Amino acid sequence: MKKLLLILSVFMLALTANAQKTGVISGKITDLEGNFSLPGATVKLSEGSRYTISNQTGDFEFLNIPAGSYTVEVIYLGYETKTEQVTVNEGANTTVNIVMSTGAETLQNVTVVGERLKGQARALNQQKNNSNITNVISSDQVGRFPDSNVGDALKRVPGITMQNDQGEARNIIIRGLAPSLNSVTLNGDRIPSAEGDNRNVQMDLIPSDMIATIQVNKTLTPDMDADAIGGSVNLITRATPNGERISATLAGGYGPIREKAIYTAGLVYGNRYLSNKLGMVVSGSYNNNDFGSDNIEAVWVKDEFNNVYVEEHDIRKYDVQRIRRSASVALDYKFNDNNVIYANAIYNWRDDRENRFRTTYDDIAPEYEGETIIGYTGRVKRETKGGVDNSRNKSRRLEDQRVQNYALRGEHLLSSTLDMDWSMNYAKAREFRPGERYIEFEQEDLAFTQDLSNTKKPFIGTTGEDAASFAQSALTENRDNTEESEFGARVNIRFPFSAIAGQKGRLRTGLRLRIKDKDRNNIFYSYEPTSDVTLADVQTSYFGGNGFNPGSKYVPGLFASANYLGGLNLNNTDLFEGEADPSEFLAVNYKAKENIYAGYVRWDQDFNSKLSMILGVRIENTNIDYTANRVLDEEELEGQINNTNSYTNVLPSVTFKYDATENFILRTAFTTALARPDYYALAPYVNNIAADSEIIAGNPELDATYSYNFDLMGEYYFKSVGLLSGGVFYKNLNDFIYTYSNNQYSTADFAADFPTQANPVPVGEEWTFIQSRNGDNVDVYGLEVAFQRQLDFLPGFAKHFGVYTNYTYTKSKAKGIADEDGNERTDVSLPGTAPHMFNGSLFWDNNRFSARVSVNYASDYLDELGSDDFQDSYYDKQLFLDVNVSYKITRNLRIFADATNLTNQPLRYYQGISSRVKQLEYYQSRFNLGIKFDL
Repeated sequence: MKKLLLILSVFMLALTANAQKTGVISGKITDLEGNFSLPGATVKLSEGSRYTISNQTGDFEFLNIPAGSYTVEVIYLGYETKTEQVTVNEGANTTVNIVMSTGAETLQNVTVVGERLKGQARALNQQKNNSNITNVISSDQVGRFPDSNVGDALKRVPGITMQNDQGEARNIIIRGLAPSLNSVTLNGDRIPSAEGDNRNVQMDLIPSDMIATIQVNKTLTPDMDADAIGGSVNLITRATPNGERISATLAGGYGPIREKAIYTAGLVYGNRYLSNKLGMVVSGSYNNNDFGSDNIEAVWVKDEFNNVYVEEHDIRKYDVQRIRRSASVALDYKFNDNNVIYANAIYNWRDDRENRFRTTYDDIAPEYEGETIIGYTGRVKRETKGGVDNSRNKSRRLEDQRVQNYALRGEHLLSSTLDMDWSMNYAKAREFRPGERYIEFEQEDLAFTQDLSNTKKPFIGTTGEDAASFAQSALTENRDNTEESEFGARVNIRFPFSAIAGQKGRLRTGLRLRIKDKDRNNIFYSYEPTSDVTLADVQTSYFGGNGFNPGSKYVPGLFASANYLGGLNLNNTDLFEGEADPSEFLAVNYKAKENIYAGYVRWDQDFNSKLSMILGVRIENTNIDYTANRVLDEEELEGQINNTNSYTNVLPSVTFKYDATENFILRTAFTTALARPDYYALAPYVNNIAADSEIIAGNPELDATYSYNFDLMGEYYFKSVGLLSGGVFYKNLNDFIYTYSNNQYSTADFAADFPTQANPVPVGEEWTFIQSRNGDNVDVYGLEVAFQRQLDFLPGFAKHFGVYTNYTYTKSKAKGIADEDGNERTDVSLPGTAPHMFNGSLFWDNNRFSARVSVNYASDYLDELGSDDFQDSYYDKQLFLDVNVSYKITRNLRIFADATNLTNQPLRYYQGISSRVKQLEYYQSRFNLGIKFDL
């Protein structure tokens, strides 16, 4: 340790001595017409081989520049190259702010662009000059698609598809890898998850108009958090402007599925004060959408005679109101040329109110003649989902989700050879569901028929249903609360360090701290009426099959009305007897603490004017402390189980970038990454459900998934602002996590797995056992191609056309997945790996009018493993068609209109084979018309 301190002291003294003989050049790159910052600009000193790249706010910096006179040259796609003369003094920071212009004509070395392509130019310049493999889209580009939330905007990026909820993109899949293998950050800081059992960030929570830039990192560098095997999505909020900025949006829309209106509004204001030392920007967004969905679901079984039939069938009607609100503020204060601090805050709040009316045909038992099924018997249940009738729930289930993030960071030039940056942030996510209610009526011993002539739309028929025969079978109220918080801090230093004389080199090193807490605390009550109640005794609502999207033959039917359910006084002991139902909450409640300590070293080295390298290593230590419940027979709390663990991951990486020409770039990377198990999967709970002969258990012995990654990418950037790219990737995931299911779980199996616990499995019986487990390894490989360009080389009218398209192919093969007999399953892909993803967009625009037709396609893929291939669940293929147009009335005012999901694409799952539907849910199209003011 003493030797290390001595070496560091000598090194710092050498840097300080050298700093007295050199200086610093810094400044900002901005656009002439709009006075906005230009990130991703290439800034060169014509004397020597020094260069740098402007950051997200357009700032740049050269360290360790010998005193003297220099020419600063700035190169930016779509802009005229600009040069400035600057003189560097010893020990001083010389500032030079450069204003770029697009001009109005095609110059010899660059095709300048108009207003319509400036957003694309900013995104492509950042993508071109990033050191790793990325995709970047700016807010201008997002605005050209009809995407109301960040998730819908992300599905346009190469290699990304989204899992939907109620017709909106929610969970992100990057390069075919499931949401649990990816990460989402806000200005570089992790966003906590509002969901109770996983780490997924709900992308439909954040409005797209609150984000300035979306950066998808498909390879990692050592200074980035390592938990992103598929990739890391960084959402960058608006930075403070260089002058006054005002923008406002107002729109109205229509959702045909429930014939309700859609309301949208947005506002941005920013300016600089105190002689431009203080910058500020505030943003707000509001969206109110009252819509719904039509759904059918089926569970398929195979009997001992290989007859396949439906064991359970649902018809569901959803009515949903989703209100998104978001507010943010960003501040910066420039003390002097060497010291700047930044403060950011964003608050996202979504109310999701839902009523669900569900008819269920279950307990279906076949009647046989020999080995042939000749009929079925079962029961019918009619359930209403809602909430308390108050000002918040409004007789609907309320899901109150809030995500907030507060950050403070600073950038400091300590000398001409050393700079430092630091940050700290606090983020919190909460999902609160108060006063959620369910009421159910059932009629038993009914004769059923099954029409399975079309297994994509199976139909259950019955006779003898009677409202007076539907007895109330359930009445419940629950309060669910999940909270996750994270405190993060980091510090980084950077200084010049080159192993090759005359070539640029720098060394970065830093420390990172993340302290995470997660708590799920649910409570559930069951109520029984003091006298018998039937469906004929209550206020009801009836929904026929006319207009029901899966088909008019599916009739949801008669239900207790949402207002009746919401208005019940469950505290009136003359009418109801209530008690807590531990079977519904004991096993799901848990607490988790996770502390992550990390450090890294990153060395950037240019070998010559074309070839550069990033070499480094990151070390992350994870400490976990989980507490959960051991539950016997669903409702008896045997006690709490606590588990602690600590592990360390070493994550080396090397990245090469080769500038074959000014506009053709080759990149390759060998990196490592990890994915920590989901929270609830690690919780050491055991839940014995005797009524269902089922045991569900957590697995505190789960290992984090560790991945070795290889990427090769080629990119050609058109001078007229466009891109042609193609590449391949390979990932080897060790200890990947899957859901193990065993339908033949015996007394001996439980004794082997849980030797210290009371054995609930009766001798001679076989139960179902479900648990997350580590597989051996999985190979994932694929390719990406992308093309985007304005077709300005065509004559006349045609030159206003443009194309945006990309395709991704992914294939995987998993090893080490066992079936219920303990045999390894072969030819199994990694759940969540979509083989084919395609985006296509054809647009036409000039300085006033713009029109775009967009297609988004994802093929079917394995979503969840069952005990065998018959039980496996798949996410079916999807094809979305969207259209949007806009017209600029004046320089600052435009109108726009958009239509989404014109194909009425349903969310569809299937079981085992594609023709065997598991879920089929329709949302219909949506339409919007609005006006935007931008000054």
